[in-house]
Amino acid sequence: MPHDASWQHAIERGWLRPLDVAFARFLDAQDPQAPAALPLLGALVSRQQADGHLCLDLAAWEALADDADWPAHWRTVLAGIATTPSTLQPSTLMASSDDPDATSSPLVLDGSRVYLRRYWDHEQRVAQAIGQRLSRVNDTSPLLASQLARLFPASTTEGPDWQRVACALAARGAFTVITGGPGTGKTTTVVRLLGLLQTLHHEASGRALRIRLAAPTGKAAARLQSSISSQIARLDVDDHVRTHIPSQVDTLHRLLGARPDSRRFRHDASHPLHLDVLVIDEASMIDLEMMSAVLAALPDDARLILLGDKDQLSSVEAGAVLGDLCRRAEQGHYSSATAIWLRDTTGDRIDAWTRDDAQPLDQHVAMLRHSHRFGAQSGIGGLAQRVNDGDAAQVRALLAEPHADIAWNDHAADSRSLADLVLHAGATRFLSQAGGAEPQGYRHYLQWMRQQRPAATAGVEAYDAWARGVLHAFGSFQLLCALRQGPFGADGLNRQIAGILQQAQLIDAGHEWYEGRPVLVTRNDYSLGLMNGDVGIALRVPDDQGNLQLRVAFEVAGDAGSDATRIRFVLPSRLGERETVYAMTVHKSQGSEFEHAALVLPGDASAVLTRELLYTGITRARRWFSLLAPASIVQLAVEQPVHRHSGLYQRWSSR
Repeated sequence: MPHDASWQHAIERGWLRPLDVAFARFLDAQDPQAPAALPLLGALVSRQQADGHLCLDLAAWEALADDADWPAHWRTVLAGIATTPSTLQPSTLMASSDDPDATSSPLVLDGSRVYLRRYWDHEQRVAQAIGQRLSRVNDTSPLLASQLARLFPASTTEGPDWQRVACALAARGAFTVITGGPGTGKTTTVVRLLGLLQTLHHEASGRALRIRLAAPTGKAAARLQSSISSQIARLDVDDHVRTHIPSQVDTLHRLLGARPDSRRFRHDASHPLHLDVLVIDEASMIDLEMMSAVLAALPDDARLILLGDKDQLSSVEAGAVLGDLCRRAEQGHYSSATAIWLRDTTGDRIDAWTRDDAQPLDQHVAMLRHSHRFGAQSGIGGLAQRVNDGDAAQVRALLAEPHADIAWNDHAADSRSLADLVLHAGATRFLSQAGGAEPQGYRHYLQWMRQQRPAATAGVEAYDAWARGVLHAFGSFQLLCALRQGPFGADGLNRQIAGILQQAQLIDAGHEWYEGRPVLVTRNDYSLGLMNGDVGIALRVPDDQGNLQLRVAFEVAGDAGSDATRIRFVLPSRLGERETVYAMTVHKSQGSEFEHAALVLPGDASAVLTRELLYTGITRARRWFSLLAPASIVQLAVEQPVHRHSGLYQRWSSR
């Protein structure tokens, strides 16, 4: 057990947290006779979990032994562990993964990977549950080919129609992953897939499938619900099929029945969900523990369909389940048998994506490859692709070129550059387009709020329409950042932006609540019908007596089956956990899109500046993207991909 000075030094240097050290001391107290390396190892595993890893991979941590900043005896211990992991056993603190009798040890050694017991259990359950579904291939209907032809009458793209391929693979499997970047048609694909599954099932049994839709956050759920509702009416299926395609989307917590102040859910293996098909959108945001809970509550004979962008940021909590599932999606890795079946069923030829080392998981993953949003000339689309490729030189070259949809300020943010972005959208940095629309900053929504304000005597409908207009004007621009704290974090940027808007006399921020203040709900509030991620704006509206009072306006989903939304006004005092949202972290922006997104990165290097963060920030933009960051920071982010240690992929690939 290291002495107290070593622990304190590790905390001060940021290698460990106080919680990690407390866990190490707990281990030492549980078994003082255990090898001296175990408490240190426990602290490192705890820290790894906090950083999003499922385990500590000893093979990947050998470099720690050469880090001159670590105490000499720590480096010696780490070197010995990495070389011979088996020397850690036996102990009541750590069990081997192949010991069926050891179920209570806090640590588990599985090959070169060390886990906290709870996360090893979750990984085992997820791997087993998905593995069972991979081995189950459903009998395909003789109507499959004709129904696919009906839903996909003509392809407008060269090569395979990957949306059709995805639907075909999902129709024969109990588990399917559909991945793709923004604008590739993930939602369109799943709507057609649900129509296909309902049609085939009704023809075979005369009954309708029980389908449920879910997403990790309230914002993602509302966005999927709005998108699906608008597409169902246009779907080429029989009317009785259309009526059984749901548009209601729940958060995963609501779907599973979250219990207050507990990690447990009402639905689990003993009380499974009542459904035949479960579709989960924005699956990149799902952590391992949540995926384990979903799979436990899923009936054995139910289909699971995951949608998401494999290149986006992973979940805030530990695990990168979608990333593990889609590790080989780019190359396809389909078997020749799958290729022949698809050719005969859909007419699509995927020979270029077949491989001799095809594995069962590969046959259940479809990647949509054609972006309907970003064309060949799109700077945003090209930039996102180059970031994904990891070529920093190409990224810098593209940013340096003039574009109508990209603007780059290659300096660290200061008050002048931030004000130009917030007030004028940095518009002079975009290549102008004659007669075209221009990007907007926050001045736009505040001016709209003042200029379009209804008369005090106007009715409820007029104020609803006004509030909706203010919210839409605000949503045309969003400033994104990488950090929570510090001058370049959300907290610091929100204060700076409020000061800029105050100085420009666009807001009166002398009090906590002022007209025009945008707020982000940070925790689901079912009593108000507001979800984590919902954005509202404080506005002065008449009360029942006609007096203007400050209320926070939110645009919330309408009734199920309708793509209409409605405005809800809430007293500021009734809002629970919320924060000002001129600036939003990229993590919190997932599941959202903005006409103009601006990403501000810090001037100093940081571990959070990754390729996935940069890609996710870029792809929040629909029409314009602004980047405020030094060239060195951009290069660092492009060359720093996220690597989350996990054993999930190895478990699937070994089947």
